[in-house]
Amino acid sequence: MYNTLLTQTENGTCIITINRPDKMNALNKDVIEELGAALDEVYNNSEIKSVIITGAGEKAFVAGADISEFLTLDAAGGAELATRGRVLVFDKIENCPKPVIAAVNGFALGGGCELAMACHFRVASANAKFGQPEVNLGLIPGYGGTQRLTRLIGQGKAMELLMTADMIGADEAKALGLVNHVVPMEELLTKAKEILQKIHTKAPLAITKIIACVNEAADGNHHSFDHEIVRFGECFMTEDMKEGTSGFLEKRKPVFKGK
Repeated sequence: MYNTLLTQTENGTCIITINRPDKMNALNKDVIEELGAALDEVYNNSEIKSVIITGAGEKAFVAGADISEFLTLDAAGGAELATRGRVLVFDKIENCPKPVIAAVNGFALGGGCELAMACHFRVASANAKFGQPEVNLGLIPGYGGTQRLTRLIGQGKAMELLMTADMIGADEAKALGLVNHVVPMEELLTKAKEILQKIHTKAPLAITKIIACVNEAADGNHHSFDHEIVRFGECFMTEDMKEGTSGFLEKRKPVFKGK
């Protein structure tokens, strides 16, 4: 179905693998377009409950963007490139109503680090490396890297990494809060699947509202507390809330239906 991606769904989790190992899975126009289409399928397919995004092989998650596409661009072309990626992929991931985990299996640099940061959280293999090396090219990140890195690790460290183009390893990334878990390569997908299987046992409508609330908090939305109250109230109108509270009172596991 795709030229640059592999997709498979198991136990409700869609695993999207960027499959350009000879190019270190670098993002190009084709990858962006196909990721956009794959994410549309995630949004529209009720059988899909969650997503893992990863890279093919054991060297790279995504080792940046395809620099050869940059040379012919002017200011408008550069802005168009960034806007297209944001609309087709990065905003769709961040605002996805279903949980999206990045399983970072190696280098996550430039656009690859930005792709990982757009996901709701990140699990990394022990050999993973993160960085935003755009200043080495006379550029800055264009897929939200300056914003999401600052949100995730704080202003001071984000400034340093963005201005020095330094790479950090998986353990430092975990210490900074950039990744949630570091595991051996062979356990990477298993760990991501385990977390998602646990999330699958929770109320899907509540999970969607949590994603929206946390994103607003990260954005510094001044109305986020009010929006939390509205969404909290909306939960009371769901079958899932009645099932969850009944299950608790009856000392049984609830069975949620996403209604």
